[in-house]
This record gives sequence, structure tokens and C-alpha cells, in this order.
Amino acid sequence: MDVEKIEALGDQHISTSLQTPVRDDAFSASDAEKIEHIQHHFQKIMETLGLDLTDDSLSGTPYRFAKMYVKELFYGLNPENRPKISTFENKYGYQKMLVEQDITIDSSCEHHFLPIVGHAHVGYVPKNKVVGLSKINRLVDYYAHRPQLQERLCLQILEDLQKTLETEDVIIVVNAKHLCVSSRGIKDKDSLTTTVEYGGAFEDPDKREEFFSLLKNDGVRS
Repeated sequence: MDVEKIEALGDQHISTSLQTPVRDDAFSASDAEKIEHIQHHFQKIMETLGLDLTDDSLSGTPYRFAKMYVKELFYGLNPENRPKISTFENKYGYQKMLVEQDITIDSSCEHHFLPIVGHAHVGYVPKNKVVGLSKINRLVDYYAHRPQLQERLCLQILEDLQKTLETEDVIIVVNAKHLCVSSRGIKDKDSLTTTVEYGGAFEDPDKREEFFSLLKNDGVRS
């Protein structure tokens, strides 16, 4: 491990692609096997910290931690867990903007594995297809539940919705608090990070302004 290189990079958001970096054999092990491995290694971390795992309060922590990582916090790593997004023919010819806002973001930063919490706001202009509103929420939740960069999260949601809806006319805004900023390092308790991604009709500033005007958070602007 090149500690000097890691320290020099600091918290820079370096990403090689739109895809979350996973190994080719990332899903060769079962969830049960992953939980067993993580449980073993997290027990060693706790012991290294000097914790007494014979204590009733701590004895089950390695297992609970491992299960949480595999089944909950990072379930979005496995493509098999992507929610089924049923689309419907736009028979009624709705062609105005549709906005789903204040979708809960519950993610983790890939640099420190600390929480990223906030909200996503999604808008699109239907063409031939529409999607059930809850499916947008489920898709956001799926991409959020993996080690993330906020910029990548925005792009992954955007690309998936554009493919699913067969339209470029999609916009995503994410406002989030990063605990790696508020609980360590600078320890800034109040700052928020905002990222915006869009395509198609939303390249037009007037269309983006129409979207922003529909949001309750008047502080969000392109």
C-alpha cells in the first residue's frame, strides 16, 4: 500500500468510468460466503481496536456488520438486485414535464465508507413511454446503495432512466450531506453538495428553469 500516494490524493473524486469499479469475479461468491468473510475480518478490526468481543453487547457485532454491508448498505452492487422497471405506452399522449422530488438518498462514500444522506429530484418529458412513479424511487435507491461518488450517482441514474424511457429528456439533481466532511477532516456540519446532470430538452436553460421552479428547494439552480 502506497500510503504517501493515498495521502497526496486526499479526498479527490477520481473515477475511471461511469460504472462502479468492481472486479470481474465480484459475484462469484454467494451472499452467505461474503458475510462469513467480512464477519471474520471485521472481528479482527474490532480486536485490533482493543474491543472485548466476549462482551454480550459486542459479541454479535461482526456478523451484524457483515450482514448489513452485503444485504443492506451495498445491495446495489449486484446487477441482479436492480429493480424491475415496468414501462407503459404513453397512450394519453402526456408530453409535459413530470417531476418526482425529495427522493431519499441513503448512500456511502467510497473513500471512507461513511454515509451520504440527502435527496434526489428527477424530471423527465415523456415520449412513447412512461414509468410508475415508485419505480423512479426504487431505481435511485438501487444506485445509492453501493460505495459511491455523488457525481457518478447522478450519471448512473440519468443513463439508466434515459435507456429505460427511451428519451434523452431527463434531469437529475442530488443534494446531499457527506459525513466524511461533517464528522472528520474539516468537520463542517452544515455544508451540502449539489450535483446536476441532464440531457435532451433540458439542455435548454428555459426547460431547466421550469424544472427548478417546480422544486420546493428554491436554492437549487443550474
